[in-house]
Amino acid sequence: MSLRQKLLLLVSLTVAAAVVAVAWTVLVRIKRVFNQRDQQDTALVISQFQREFQHHSSEVTAAVDRLAANEHVRAMAFEIVQSGDSAPFLTEAQTLAQQAQLDFLEIVGPDGNVVSSAQYPARFGYPEPAATQSGQTAFLKREDLPDGTTTLGLFAVRPVRSAEPAMHLVGGRRLDQTFLADLPIAPGMQVFLYSDTGPAVANASMPQPASGSSPVFDPWHLVGATGEVAAAAKYEALISPALRTGQQDSAIVYLSSRREDSVNATAIPLKNESGSVLAVLTVALSRTEMVAAQQHIRSIAYGVATAGILLSIALSLWIAARVSRPIEELARAAQDVADGNWDVQVPERGRDELSVLAQSFNHMTSQLSSQRDRLLQTERVAAWRELARRLAHELKNPLFPLQLTVENLVRSRELPAEEFDEVFRESTQTLGMEIANLKTIIGRFSDFSKMPKPELERIDAKEVVERVRSLYATSAQNGAAMQFSVKVAEEPMPIDADPELLHRALSNLVLNAKDAMPEGGTLTLAARPLGDQVEIRVSDTGQGLTPEECERLFTPYYTTKQHGTGLGLAIVQSVIADHKGKIAVESRTGEGATFIITLPRANS
Repeated sequence: MSLRQKLLLLVSLTVAAAVVAVAWTVLVRIKRVFNQRDQQDTALVISQFQREFQHHSSEVTAAVDRLAANEHVRAMAFEIVQSGDSAPFLTEAQTLAQQAQLDFLEIVGPDGNVVSSAQYPARFGYPEPAATQSGQTAFLKREDLPDGTTTLGLFAVRPVRSAEPAMHLVGGRRLDQTFLADLPIAPGMQVFLYSDTGPAVANASMPQPASGSSPVFDPWHLVGATGEVAAAAKYEALISPALRTGQQDSAIVYLSSRREDSVNATAIPLKNESGSVLAVLTVALSRTEMVAAQQHIRSIAYGVATAGILLSIALSLWIAARVSRPIEELARAAQDVADGNWDVQVPERGRDELSVLAQSFNHMTSQLSSQRDRLLQTERVAAWRELARRLAHELKNPLFPLQLTVENLVRSRELPAEEFDEVFRESTQTLGMEIANLKTIIGRFSDFSKMPKPELERIDAKEVVERVRSLYATSAQNGAAMQFSVKVAEEPMPIDADPELLHRALSNLVLNAKDAMPEGGTLTLAARPLGDQVEIRVSDTGQGLTPEECERLFTPYYTTKQHGTGLGLAIVQSVIADHKGKIAVESRTGEGATFIITLPRANS
């Protein structure tokens, strides 16, 4: 990416980021304001519901109290208690319910059985457990109806004490959409009531949950002030947890794929005296205004961002003419210098910082041209001196024994024939060994000076490790104190490598590891895949290396051995570098050393 493109991208991103930050802040603020308003409206509706609920409770309680104090009811209770015959009063509850304007009324005898029921006449003689809840306040209760359904009601229980044992009146009113219609609500707000009151008429064929299981949400049981609720099934995720846990909860409910149709809903569980949830009041506030405001803000943000990006394009073009073009010229000139053209020059314009930079660059290239030849000559002389010094040092050691051997042969020429033959044999053996040592030294220097280019082919790293193992494992086993361990992953590890060069490199590391353990130990050869690379490790349990030795270990002619040229690890590093890999060493004094080779893994 060019500097011009980077400038364009930077300015565009800066403008876009500023617009996004401002738009996001405004959107968050709008959302917070609307949420606060929704919370206030919801709290107001809940407060109004509680007042209406309390009002209805008071009305139901007062109506049942008036019936319990009615002389006709007291006379009826006295007659039932005295005679024990409740048959004459089978339909009395219907008349009394109409007089008291109650939806439900049951007259319960002293034995706890229903004497008369206004809402369900056929329940005559059945027990009524609610008759025992003769408290001062009203309570919620499900009530069975003759059509097989149940409904939710607000009930009160009062005893009729004209005779002992007392008879009870259980009266109540429905808690349904009529009750919701009496609640004052703000525009854009809806109030629903969900009551799990058994099978509804519209879906009576649906299976009901087994006893003791969690209630199954039925959208037909969700009603509003006007009756059926549109998209009632969408409220399941909010109402079901409230039914199950009895905790108030709020959530955003999406009624369709359009955000404008979403509502901010709150579910308030309604419980009976025992704490069981009988219904859920849901307050839903439309988010249409908030979504419209957010979309308006987004439209403005998109427009501002577009204008800002167009402005940034114009600004970047102007900056490019002033800044990026001279820098691009400098970059091309620097590339020419890197390619070997040290005589390149760049035009110098004006007196600003870029012009000073161009002048400095031109001065640098002119200095480089004059110093290049001197530097090359100095490097050649230093390289030949170092090579001559190393070669002289390595050849000096075997030449001294050769000189002594020749002088010994000259002196022994005057000895008797038998003694001379013995000295001759020993001297020739010494000469052969030292000459072989000279050949080895010269061969190593020759190998280092003409390292062959690797001939790459597709191989598996396991093959290279196995070849080294088969070569050195037997010799390791012959040593009583030496153990050879191999840890190779099972999965394929393809690499592009020269098998011979890689084998020589690993062999060199294995021999070094063996030399590091003259008293015996464990030599470990491991290989494993590591992402897009293959890792090969050669470890020993010798004396280890110091941090200084680890830093200089791969330097040519540096060695920690008493006898060595210091070229072995340098050759290994050269081989690994030719394979586009890396080699490193990990070691602590007294804890052995581990050489780690990482090679690029070939694509399958």
